[in-house]
This record gives sequence, C-alpha cells and structure tokens, in this order.
Amino acid sequence: MSTIPQSGQLLKELFELLENHRGIFKQERTYQRVVALVLAELFVFARHTVTQLLMSLGQTDQDWSAWYRLFSAKRFNYERAREVLLAESLQHVSEDELYVVVGDSTQTPRSSRKIEGSGWLRNLRTPPFMLGVHAAQRWFNGSWLMPAEGGYSRALPLYWSPAFTPKSKPMTHPPMSESQAALQFLNWLKSQLQRLGRTQQALLMVADGGFDTVDLWKNLPSGVILMARSAKNRALYHRPVADAHASRQYGQRADTPHQVWQDRRGWQKLTLMVRGRERRLHVKVKGPFVRRGAAHAGLFLIVVRGKRRPGYQRDPLPFLVNAVQDEHANYHLPLPLETLLFWMWQRWEIEVCHRELKSNFGLGSKQCWHPHAAVLSVQWSAWVYSLLLLAGYRAWGLSRAPDVPTRWWRGSHRWSLNTLWRAFRAELWGEHDFHPLCTPTPYDWGQKEATLMALRNAVFASARS
Repeated sequence: MSTIPQSGQLLKELFELLENHRGIFKQERTYQRVVALVLAELFVFARHTVTQLLMSLGQTDQDWSAWYRLFSAKRFNYERAREVLLAESLQHVSEDELYVVVGDSTQTPRSSRKIEGSGWLRNLRTPPFMLGVHAAQRWFNGSWLMPAEGGYSRALPLYWSPAFTPKSKPMTHPPMSESQAALQFLNWLKSQLQRLGRTQQALLMVADGGFDTVDLWKNLPSGVILMARSAKNRALYHRPVADAHASRQYGQRADTPHQVWQDRRGWQKLTLMVRGRERRLHVKVKGPFVRRGAAHAGLFLIVVRGKRRPGYQRDPLPFLVNAVQDEHANYHLPLPLETLLFWMWQRWEIEVCHRELKSNFGLGSKQCWHPHAAVLSVQWSAWVYSLLLLAGYRAWGLSRAPDVPTRWWRGSHRWSLNTLWRAFRAELWGEHDFHPLCTPTPYDWGQKEATLMALRNAVFASARS
C-alpha cells in the first residue's frame, strides 16, 4: 500500500474541539491566531518554537509580537481550556462508570536558571552509578486514562501544572511539592465534576511511588480512590484493637511489603488482559493498615509477586490503596482487585505521553523568557497534544489503528502519535500518495512540482534550523 488513508474525519473532530474552545477567548482575532498555531504545530518539521511555527505558516514578514503575547500576556487562558477538555472527556465516560486519572511529575531541561522555575534537578539521563544534575523545570501532569479497548488505554493530559522547587525561586508561581500538586489536581477535578453535575462520579487515580506520602493520604478528597506504588520497607501499622483505649490511634507494627512477599503462603492467581496480552499474576492482599501521621486513612497493601526466568526478571511490586468502610464499619477494597491492578498497569501510559511530548512534540522548546510565557508555552504544548489525541480517539478509537504505508511492517494494534500526525498532514495537504523520487528517467518530475511547492514553507523552515 503506497498511500496514507485520508477520510477528513480527523480534521472534522479537531475543528469541532477548537470551536468548543471559542468561548474562552475575549477576541475573535485571538481565537484565529490560536487555530493557526495549532495547525502550525502539525506543519512544522523543525523545533516547535514560536518563530518556527510562524515560518511554517509563511508569516515571515509580519511582526511576531502579537503571537508571542498569547503567552506573555496570557491571551491563551489555559485554566479555562483545561475545563473545556475535562467536559469533552466526560462525553466518553457515563456517570455510573469509573473515571480514571493518572498523575506523575516530569521535567523540561533548560539552558539557563534565569527562566521561571528553572532549578537544579536530578538528571534522569545520567547512569545510576554516576548521578548528575541539570537545570530544569518540574511539572505535574494529571491525565485522563481513556476507556480501555482490547487492553489498551492512552493518557490524555488534562491538568498541566508547575511544581517548581523552592530553590528554583520562581517569581510568579508558588513552589510546591509533587504531592501538593496532586492534591490541587484532585480538588480541582472534584470541584469541576460537581460543577458539571457529576456529583456521584466514581474517581480513581493511579500514581507511582513519589505520591505515596502521608500528606496525600491524610488530605485525600472524599470519594477519591488513590492507588500508588509503595516502598518495600514501608512502615505500616495495624488498626487499634476493639478494646484499646479511645486515644490510641495505632496498633501493632505490621510486616513490611518486603516481608509480605517473602512469605510463600496466601498468594492468589489472577489473569489480566493488558495491551493485547494475558498477564498471569500472583497477588496477595493485606490490611487494613494505617501510616504514622495518617491514622484515619485506612489502607490495603497489594503485593504482586515477581517473576524470574532466564533472560527476564521482574521485581515484586507493592501498592497501597485507600480502604472504604461499609455500614458495619468493616474495611474492604474500594474496587475489585482485577480493576485496580488493570488500571495500575496502565499507569505507564503517562510515561509514553511524556516521551511523545518531549521527543516528538517539542515540549519546552519554545524560547519564552517572560515568567508567564515560560509556563504557559509548556502548558500550550500539552493542550495541543491533548486536542490532537482526543480528535484521533473520536475518529479511530484506540485499537482501530489505520493501515501504514509500508510493506515491511503491518502496523501496531494501537496507533502512535507519528501515525496520527501523518494522517493529519495527509488530510491538510491532500497529497498522500508516495511517489518514488529516485527514478531512472525524469518522466514524472513535472508532476512532483506542485507537491514540493505545497511543502516548501515547512521544508525551508526546518532547513533553517
């Protein structure tokens, strides 16, 4: 097959989403600039800076300051844009279904510590035997996990918030820890669900070990289920026995997760369908427990047994999830064990999201030095990424990947960002046939002229970089 499928559905969904955001802009010309920049994010081949986007639009002879004021003067209102995104996502989840979100922090490397929120952070690209640091901004990403199809899901950023460290000395954004940013996200999510009439919406958040903190367990909003990876030496306590003194908050010290998975007894078998493959797990559930400093937050410990065979090893995985009480004051899991573990397995989708944003979408590439623009330009990239993903999800679903135009690979069960990007460009440019450029005779060179002329803005802009 030598063509990219072209149906027009992707652009239809994208422009409908953009139209639903029209109300957040005070002026029509601001909205038109935003639409043009969204399309430029699709056109550009080079770095995703503001000037490269304008070059791909052919706006090389005009003053670019009005475009830059979208970020420096906050003409693009991200706070209202994320509310629209949340409302759009609720169209795919009914009130009696589980709404699943995932939270994690990430970094955008910076070349200068003068940029808002830029401070010294651990460089994750350095080897573990020689850890290094670099100047970077820290962010919290609260993403919606799309309803599963064939064991697949995808993380769509809803809430991209700065979580700058105190030593970075930000000027316009207060520093906060990762757990504080997660609490802000959950409180915002609960308030928005109430505003949209979803007061009874079941809400689950999955997170990694950085969010297994006493502050988060103690201040978790009511009605929110949190499942986070824990440490193997986590100190847990039993609840006080029934005849204990009323002031007693903790019982005996419980076994650590490491001691739990060393015990050969009490394992149960479980089978999950994750990303088109069956996962056979051995699981153990213990609890309820409490953590010191959060005596009123009952927790269950879920341990997934590790595996070891020639050429493969997976360490045991401990997780904590908040317990719920029934009318008899008995504690139990908030959701079926299979549901909790399935969505915990999908937590990795947020890592895929970060990789695509940084390597393909140019997250943090915009050269914005104003304190507001240095933050808003990154939030803009996350918002545009969410728009494109949601348009692709509405047009294709998750597991209905379009055909790829190559013979040596039949494509994945789930479409990638590159596949989505290629399809958007085909629908915009209309030229989706692959013509061989290295032909022995120049019989079709004239036919290629129109195609090359249509792409010259993006091609020349990328050549400049």
